[in-house]
Amino acid sequence: MSSKKFNGHQEMVQLVGRNTAAATFLKSTVRQQQSAQGYRPVLSDDPKPYGAGYSHADILRASSKSKTESTFAPRFDRHISYTDLDDDWDASFDNDVMALGINPNSRSVSPPNTLPRTQSPMAAPDGAGSRSHSPRLELYPTSRRNGGSTAGLKPHYDRIVKDPANSLHMIYHPTVSSVDSASAAEIELLNARISRINKFKRVLQSSNVDISALRNLAWSGIPDELRPMSWQVLLGYLPSNADRRVSTLARKRREYADGVKQAFGNGVDHAVWHQINIDVPRTNPHLKLYSFEATQRSLERILYVWAIRHPASGYVQGINDLVTPFFQVFLSAYIDADVESFDPGLIPKEVLDVVEADSFWCLTKLLDGIQDNYIFAQPGIQRQVAALKDLTQRIDSHLARHLQAENVEFIQFSFRWMNCLLMREVSVKNTIRMWDTYMAEGSTGFSEFHLYVCAAFLVKWSSQIQTMDFQEIMMFLQSLPTQSWTEKDVELLLSEAYMWQSLFKNATAHLRPSGT
Repeated sequence: MSSKKFNGHQEMVQLVGRNTAAATFLKSTVRQQQSAQGYRPVLSDDPKPYGAGYSHADILRASSKSKTESTFAPRFDRHISYTDLDDDWDASFDNDVMALGINPNSRSVSPPNTLPRTQSPMAAPDGAGSRSHSPRLELYPTSRRNGGSTAGLKPHYDRIVKDPANSLHMIYHPTVSSVDSASAAEIELLNARISRINKFKRVLQSSNVDISALRNLAWSGIPDELRPMSWQVLLGYLPSNADRRVSTLARKRREYADGVKQAFGNGVDHAVWHQINIDVPRTNPHLKLYSFEATQRSLERILYVWAIRHPASGYVQGINDLVTPFFQVFLSAYIDADVESFDPGLIPKEVLDVVEADSFWCLTKLLDGIQDNYIFAQPGIQRQVAALKDLTQRIDSHLARHLQAENVEFIQFSFRWMNCLLMREVSVKNTIRMWDTYMAEGSTGFSEFHLYVCAAFLVKWSSQIQTMDFQEIMMFLQSLPTQSWTEKDVELLLSEAYMWQSLFKNATAHLRPSGT
């Protein structure tokens, strides 16, 4: 990955695109013009579109651009250490609020003198490419709402908002001995599912959730109605101690709301905001949920606030994909309708606010574990791609030799697998099922175990790939035939990944190049 600045006005970076392993993206810096209404951000005079479709030929005209000075705000101090003995986020509360510019001893926002500069991981670390901030936004633009209807909401949704554990009391599935027109096998399957739900309920309803027991259950998949609370507990966002649950949730949600006000009240980093504004409308375009204005506004706020509080990485294309499973799962906790086609603009604002806040904090928790994937030069992804190549050589040497003979580099197809956690290869619904297992794996689920999932995923197509040349391989791997995959296909993939992990996790040989 490389980055080059053109006369201080534009910079070429490589970002992950929708249909290519590494699409070109040209960033435009921002200058401010004064008008009767005050200052407003202005992009480059060049009206060319930005994003993956930018032409390399446009660079030839870069010399005609005027230069703009670049100023950088100081970064937050992220070196404060805390010990969290309860596997929730209470112990790191002060660290979180300071990163958002909030006084931990007050509920009000204490804005820093300047907004932290957000740097692309592809850009040079010394600050190539200027950044400017648009004027203060008095009120972040919100979606039009339909009066906060309760249509489609679950009964007593307000109790679930306060404490997700209240949803457990609304789930009651007694075992059945007979069902009209149901076979004995179908009744057995139904009772097995009911028994599994009741096992989850017993764990989640305890005064102190047994995380180990919850992980053991979650590895094989979490029932839909229990997934929102289970994910929040497994990630450490929701305290395992029931007595601390309500106060912790209220505080974290208030903290996020204050962070949003601070982020958009002090002017925005236009380069970051511009890219988020491009990516959000094309996130999961095949699902109606993500076409609604309320959904897109929530995703924009989540991504922007995350970017400014993580200046070492900033916003990277692909993170917009990673927030969607959280948003979809947490929204499902409050509605009875099909979540994939539901308009969040129909529900009360206080419900959507908690869905948004919970999604932000759980996305943060996930990305904290794979932070190296998104900092400058993305060393985490580079290591994973190299490890995938070595692992493939040991699992399927014939496939590895064929890829080498056809001059196929692993970075060309697997970069996206690591950057987006296979979300562009399988459906959101199947991704959610995969994440049940990833979270059950603990802190290394989205890093180490994901590597073995990618290996199993690649080897799955071995016989087809070995009949193809370079161009056919690249086209095939960019559009794999997974559209008809079911939960059973995902579970088979996870089982194969677990097998490879059992064989190679403690055998460091697969992390070394062959012949060493």
